[in-house]
Formats: sequence, structure tokens, C-alpha cells
Amino acid sequence: MAKKRIAVLFGGISPEHDVSCMAAVYLLSHLPDSYEAVCIGITKKGRMLFYPGDLEGIRSSRWEAHPDCCSCVFSTDSSKRGIYKLLADQTASFLALDCVFPVLYGKAGEDGTLQGILERSGIPYVGSGACASALCTDREYAHMVLGAAGIRTAGWFTVRRGEKLETEELAAKVEQGFGFPVFVKPACCSSASGVFHAENPEELTRAVKLAFVHDEKALIKEHIHGMQIRCAVVGNDEPEASVLGEIATLQESASSPWEQEAQSLLIPAPISQELSYSIREIAVKAFKVMECAGMASIDFFVTSTGDIFLNQINTAPGFSEISIFPRLWQAVDVSPEALMERLVGLALERAGVDY
Repeated sequence: MAKKRIAVLFGGISPEHDVSCMAAVYLLSHLPDSYEAVCIGITKKGRMLFYPGDLEGIRSSRWEAHPDCCSCVFSTDSSKRGIYKLLADQTASFLALDCVFPVLYGKAGEDGTLQGILERSGIPYVGSGACASALCTDREYAHMVLGAAGIRTAGWFTVRRGEKLETEELAAKVEQGFGFPVFVKPACCSSASGVFHAENPEELTRAVKLAFVHDEKALIKEHIHGMQIRCAVVGNDEPEASVLGEIATLQESASSPWEQEAQSLLIPAPISQELSYSIREIAVKAFKVMECAGMASIDFFVTSTGDIFLNQINTAPGFSEISIFPRLWQAVDVSPEALMERLVGLALERAGVDY
């Protein structure tokens, strides 16, 4: 049987470009031998290149300087599922693909933009569709949908850049809703660098201004005191929740799809079996409500009284030796290779491909 050709798509125009490249190295290192790997990188300026080099080129950030790199585009003819390599002699060479595994984060990576292109191409791809990806990226609308489904989140409201809110008015809105301290974050930014903590009205005003550097609207959220718990969900129509992990770090400082090695991760999370079951049940419900597919990393806060608050859903989890998503599955003896195979299988299943 011929090997399935899997394209790992990495890089991108967001600040998470380098993190994406490291995720590609991890995936390519653990891709099962039953697959043929194809590397497609997107430069920081948005140029998409077919990369025929080795992992070291990606690891060292020199991949785009490879002499045999060439521009490429996805075919939008669903009868020809793959890419056209645009060669130096002005000719095009078609390369069929069985599946695309994107590890792109942030703008034009996990926000539905890329997913829409892949859906138009007809190529099966790992992860959620365009609508679910966009919905989970926009924290304002994600909170709306989760709240409508009866899934509890921290108190929140949104401020838009064009609104003329004075410090007193903004502070009054916080006090009427849930009180200080609060977290302020760009509504559509995946990077933890855009998350700010505000203890008082003056800090709130400054935090909102800083959040507007990253996005047109800022989400102001209630500070929930409690444990930060992460759950990894895998599946399509019948998703499965992983064992839970506790992230011992400042709240909301781990809101990006990657992790810092200094974070302390406890697997399994030191909570009761009953509480663990409840969190995993909510995670699966949220995955279905948001119409996610393939995979998602879901964060929760759990208070000392056992109250559960869903913090956020990331449809593009991190992949590295220290990333929490694969480590949660490794804790139950799912190897990185088996996880990759499962995710590709789910992509093919969702696309209706007989494999």
C-alpha cells in the first residue's frame, strides 16, 4: 500500500511564527513511518513555500533560504487535491496531498482563514473547520455561545476601540459586574503577551489601551481565584477527553498554544474523581457545542468550593516535548506517534475518505 502523503504546514505571519516552526519539527520527528511527509512553510511576510530540506533547516529558522524552496499554492479544484509548485522556469508542478496537518497559530493560522482555504481545496486537514476555528478564536463570541449552552464562564464584557469610555465609566461597569481585580485580553489574540492584569481603575484603563495594540476589541474578565486545569480533547462526533493536568502558574498567563518549561504541570490534577469527571464532561460538551473537530485544548478554573469555570478553547494546541496537549495523552500511554496517527485518521474520517 502506498504511503499517505501528509503536508505539515508551519510558520505564518503571526508573532507565533517561531513557535509554529518548532511544532513542525516535533510533528515531523514523530510522524509515523506509514506516512510520507511534505513540508510547506509560510514566511513572516506571508509567502507560502514548498520546503524540501531537513528538520535542522526548520529548527534553525534557515528553511526559507534553502536553494530548492519554491512558491506553491493550494489547488481550488477539488478534483485535484494538492498543491502546485511554481518552478523557476515559470512552469507548475502538481503534488497530490492526502491530508494537511497545520501547526499555525494566531492570525491567519487558527482563526478560520486557513481552514477556509483548505475546505475550498477539498484536501482533508487536521483540526476544526473554518467556522469553529473562527468562533473559538474570537473569545467574545465563544463566551456568548458557551453561555447560551449553559456552560459557566467567568464574568466578562467587551470594549471596542471606537467606544469613548472614561476611566470612571469603565470602572463602574466592572464594579457593577464582578469587581476588581480583572484580566484584560485582546478578544482575538492567542498570544499570552496580550493578557494584562488590573487591580484598579487606572491599571484597567492602561490595560485596555495595551490590549487595543493587538486587537480591535478587548475582553474584560472577572478574576477567578482557583486552580488552572487543562483538558485535551480528541475526536469528531464522539470526542474523548484526556486525563486532566493542573498548571501551576499565574492565571491566564498560559493562554497561548505553547508553554514555557518553567511551568509546573501535575498529571493527573490533584482533584477528586468526581470533580475530574465533571470537568471532562463539560470539556466534551463544549467541544460539541462549538462544533470543534479533531482536537482542542480546553482550560478551566476550579475554585476551592469546587465551582468550575471554562476559561477558553484552543483549536490549535501546542506540539513540542514540553507542550501540555501531547503530554496529557502520553500520561495514558498514547505515544506522540499514535496521537499523530489518530489525528490524521480523524481528519480523513471527517472528510469522508476511505482509509
